[in-house]
Amino acid sequence: MPIRADTANARDVFGAVALTKRRRNLLALVSIAGLLMLWWLVTALAWVDKVLLPAPAEVLSAFMRSASDGSLAKHVGISLLRVVEGFAIALAVAVPIGILMGSFAIARGLIEPVVELLRPIPPIAVIPLAILWFGIEELSKVLIIAYGAFFPILVNTIAGFHEVDRTHIRAAQALGASRLQIFRDVVLRSAYPFIVVGARLGMGMAFIVLVAAELIASDAGLGYLINDGRYNFHTDQIFLGMACIGVLGFLLNRALLEAERHLLKWKYVGQ
Repeated sequence: MPIRADTANARDVFGAVALTKRRRNLLALVSIAGLLMLWWLVTALAWVDKVLLPAPAEVLSAFMRSASDGSLAKHVGISLLRVVEGFAIALAVAVPIGILMGSFAIARGLIEPVVELLRPIPPIAVIPLAILWFGIEELSKVLIIAYGAFFPILVNTIAGFHEVDRTHIRAAQALGASRLQIFRDVVLRSAYPFIVVGARLGMGMAFIVLVAAELIASDAGLGYLINDGRYNFHTDQIFLGMACIGVLGFLLNRALLEAERHLLKWKYVGQ
């Protein structure tokens, strides 16, 4: 019996029917609740010194104090703005370069050696140079974040163009499509999923670099909040900063997933 297209799209790689959105959300709640319960149990039974691992109630108390005096909103807002700005710069630069390198062999031959030379250099190694060139103002932090997010987006964009099914291109040519139409309706659409994956990886890297930049040279932001907690032995403040970064990363990742669902509706038929 043939499998309908929408049913096939709703199955996982082993052929089992994939979870519905409602069940996925339920499992997500169960996993988070299980993690919180394990955390509470470990601290309640004093398996770990509370200086090293504060109880959930202590982190919640730190959250209430920071939220009431407005300091938490300030740190979150500053860090979020830095991440969004750096990520936007990386996306605006990496995608066009990735399209150029994925579409033209000459462009890839010229640009790839430079990319492969710079890509192994970790963003944290660039921080001293960025401070030397741009000082400790916002520009240096945003550019460091952009540097970290740039390479995952670029590499995945190039990979997307290499994975385009040539049969689709030949079919479009047989139907009389122009080069522009083939690029827009076949090549670019096929590369969309890879670009979105690269954007998600770039967003994750942006948060990693954000914390590194704020730990070294900042007087505000979630990285600064974590570092300040370390200096003053306020472990609850450290966990609060980590939790805020996790929540922000989760929300931004969900936004990218929703953008993917909107742009690639054909992938989610029946799901």
